Amino acid sequence: MDRVSSTMKQVSNPLPKVLSRRAGGGGLEAERESFERAQTVSINKAINAQEVAVKEKHARTCILGTHHEKGAQTFWSVVNRLPLSGNAVLCWKFCHVFHKLLRDGHSNVLKDSVRYKNELSDMSRMWGHLSEGYGQLCSIYLKLLRTKMEFHTKNPRFPGNLQMSDRQLDEAGENDVNNFFQLTVEMFDYLECELNLFQTVFSSLDMSRSVSVTAAGQCRLAPLIQVILDCSHLYDYTVKLLFKLHSCLPADTLQGHRDRFLEQFQKLKDLFYRSSNLQYFKQLIQIPQLPENPPNFLRASALSEHISPVVVIPAEASSPDSEPITDLVEMDAASQSLFDNKFDDIFGSSFSCDPFNFNSQNGMNKDDKDRLIEQLYGEITALKEELENFKAESARGAVQLRGRASELEAELAEQQHLKQQAQDESEFLRAELEELKKQREDTEKAQRSLTEIERRAQANEQRYSKLKEKYSELVQNHADLLRKNAEVTKQITVARQAQGDVERERKELEDSFQRVSEQAQRKAGVEQNTRIASLEQERDRLSQAAEQHRDKMAALQAELQQLRDTLSREQESSRTELEMLQTQLRDKESTERALQQRLAEEQLSLLQGTMHEAECMVQDALARMEDPAHISCTGSADCLLSQTLAASECAERLRDAHSKYISDGAAVGSLLPHLALFAHLVSNTLLQGSATSHVAPVEPADRLLELCKQCGSETVSYLSALQDPGMVASADCSLVTACLGQISAIGEELRPRGLDVKQEELGDLVDKEMAATAAAIEIASARIEEMLSKARAGDTGVKLEVNERILGSCTGLMQAIRVLVLASKDLQREIVESGRGAASPKEFYAKNSRWTEGLISASKAVGWGATVMVDAADLVVQGKGTFEELMVCSREIAASTAQLVAASKVKADKDSANLCKLQQASRGVSQATASVVASTKAGKSQVEEKDSMDFSSMTLTQIKRQEMDSQVRVLELENQLQKERQKLGELRKKHYELAGVAEGWEEDGAASRTRAEPPARPQGWGEGANYTCIY
Repeated sequence: MDRVSSTMKQVSNPLPKVLSRRAGGGGLEAERESFERAQTVSINKAINAQEVAVKEKHARTCILGTHHEKGAQTFWSVVNRLPLSGNAVLCWKFCHVFHKLLRDGHSNVLKDSVRYKNELSDMSRMWGHLSEGYGQLCSIYLKLLRTKMEFHTKNPRFPGNLQMSDRQLDEAGENDVNNFFQLTVEMFDYLECELNLFQTVFSSLDMSRSVSVTAAGQCRLAPLIQVILDCSHLYDYTVKLLFKLHSCLPADTLQGHRDRFLEQFQKLKDLFYRSSNLQYFKQLIQIPQLPENPPNFLRASALSEHISPVVVIPAEASSPDSEPITDLVEMDAASQSLFDNKFDDIFGSSFSCDPFNFNSQNGMNKDDKDRLIEQLYGEITALKEELENFKAESARGAVQLRGRASELEAELAEQQHLKQQAQDESEFLRAELEELKKQREDTEKAQRSLTEIERRAQANEQRYSKLKEKYSELVQNHADLLRKNAEVTKQITVARQAQGDVERERKELEDSFQRVSEQAQRKAGVEQNTRIASLEQERDRLSQAAEQHRDKMAALQAELQQLRDTLSREQESSRTELEMLQTQLRDKESTERALQQRLAEEQLSLLQGTMHEAECMVQDALARMEDPAHISCTGSADCLLSQTLAASECAERLRDAHSKYISDGAAVGSLLPHLALFAHLVSNTLLQGSATSHVAPVEPADRLLELCKQCGSETVSYLSALQDPGMVASADCSLVTACLGQISAIGEELRPRGLDVKQEELGDLVDKEMAATAAAIEIASARIEEMLSKARAGDTGVKLEVNERILGSCTGLMQAIRVLVLASKDLQREIVESGRGAASPKEFYAKNSRWTEGLISASKAVGWGATVMVDAADLVVQGKGTFEELMVCSREIAASTAQLVAASKVKADKDSANLCKLQQASRGVSQATASVVASTKAGKSQVEEKDSMDFSSMTLTQIKRQEMDSQVRVLELENQLQKERQKLGELRKKHYELAGVAEGWEEDGAASRTRAEPPARPQGWGEGANYTCIY
């Protein structure tokens, strides 16, 4: 109100300007004139030479003007009169406003602006010659605007604000893979220009100060809001197009696209993060954060995990620039006409000449009229301001509510996406669980079937044993019966022979009786009759004997007949029982063959499944070697050697089990566990070899990676051969064993030499290195004394003073180091005595090999540092060296002694007196180092003062020439300094990697963790040492 009152006081008669009517104000010409005048004022206010950000209300007026006239003719007619080539700030603000018009203005803005594309290019080249201030910023911004116009000209389906749906994006490519490919390249170029502007603006700001709260900083940062809006859409569309291209084209064809996307992803992620931390952006825009890792385009399902970045712009009305400011004095024609119309609607048109009938009022003079008019005018102004404030509050609330609604919609979309992702993951896990349950049930069923088959086989074996025993018993009985039959037959034969003998004897007796009778007839006498009587008696006796023999033979024949009947019955019974047993045996054999066949089928199926799973395990390891996420994994050579040794031993056991399986097909039980363990160990070896190659030198890393791939291929071939019944006998894992041997050989090459020291030699090596360190310090002290004597004898004046000061401080440093080494020896001796127990010192050193190796390395570093510092001091005294080299050497020897202190006290008791002495000696070394550096700096400044430059005799031309030469030299030295710093960083990084491999830092930890770069280390530090970081 004060501003309005003061303005009104400056105007002689403000009321007629406010309330007067303008003839013809409602005409088209007047409206056009009013529009052009308002646009000219807004454009000039938005694009000016003041280094402040463009106000939103002026930019919004320009945007609404393009929609009002459906083009940008007025904008360009005003801009062409501005000196854009003479003022960089003016050009910068023009680029900002033009960028807003291209995004939010009418669609014809692009058509009206294409004709000025060449002028923008010329202006960009012109501003590109300036390397400071807004020159480079304007050049890059103009290139971005030209790229944006060319992109939208080639792709008219894309609106200026780049907001499209997925369906519209598909229609833009016309379902042609070539169009999608070309569109992706153009988006990459577009996004590259946006990122270049982003980085250039940030690099031009001093980020150590709060530049975002200054007017100059906001002037540079304001256009980045439009860049952030463009980048969010371009990133989203690029991801979707790359997934679509990977579904249609081979992965190798799109390798260049993936590399370029990865580079832009890292830049955009870093820039979004840096922008979100600036206070200026926190008030105007909500910047999204990109995911931690880029999308994996080789996996089609990763598209569902992609979340489109949403940029939320809070209420613009909350900004101070966007608040409406009403200037009643400088109302344009349109506002005046609108006010007149509202006045007519309220009071009627009859009051146009004397609206309040002031002239007809009695007793009221002109002053009273003026006061009444001013009072009414004040009331109208107050009501209007209240109305405007109410409208502003309403608009602010509406915008805030829209912003909050946008945030909630984005959050809802993200939650829905997370819900869908969780549901998909749950379905996948549920399916995997069902599959595992099914496999477990099948395994349990197969195990139960195997157990039942074994039980049946055991029962059949027992029955077979019983039947075999019964059969043996029947065979024995049958043999006994056959023997009895043979004996009876033999007895019958003997009886028949005896009967025959009796018959022969009877016939012989009858013949002899006849002869005797004939003789008796011929002879006479009593002797013959007696002989005949005796013969008759003999005949009777023989007859009786024959009768007895006949009865006995009849009895024997009856017994033989009985035995034959019994034998026939036994043979019939045995034959029947034998047939029954043979039938049972045949049934048992058929059942056993069926069970064996089923068991063989089950074993073969189990073997096939195991071999298939083993092959999948190895193939998965080969696939993980190619996974980009595996690149960050690292491993040590020792871990690789242990894995390779285990895999080789398992391969030997698998070969033996395979041989047994070939000779005996039933020996599947010994083959199955070796197969699973073999695949597991080979997979671990491949992954460990790949991780080890990431920290190995280039040539061994390539050979190791190639051998790992060859080993995986040979393993897959071997497992495939085992699955083929025709090739199972000829399958051989010797090629796999050979590959493992070659991998082990490379692992041995990659092992640090310091680890080859035998454990029993560590104790002697510690004593030797400590003695060598003490000797090196004594030698260095003697050399410094010798150099000091030579300097006093040969130098004079300032040079003698400088050399004495430097050599004296070096002598003090050597004495402090000597005290520290002695204190370290005492503390080390105390640690060994208190910790070894009944063991010897060598055994204690061998048991604590890591600590021992740290002591060895620290001792080597101290001795090396002392020698190098003495050499540097000698060169400085002789005038051949530099003071900087001596300062660096003193700092390095201080770092080495600090390493020795850290390695010594790592196992010490915190209350130890020797530890206190060691810490005091360490502080003495630090003070002596500071003394060396201070004396060196003082000597350098003293020498430089002696060589002060005198330009009194030079002419103007010579001074100008010297000035140009100095500038050239400064640029060369700055360039050389930058290169040396980069080289130093790379050397430190490589040194740390080699030190980590030598020490085996990754053996006990996760192989995939990423390490930070350490500070520099002296070149003489020993291999295999426990490195202690000195910051």
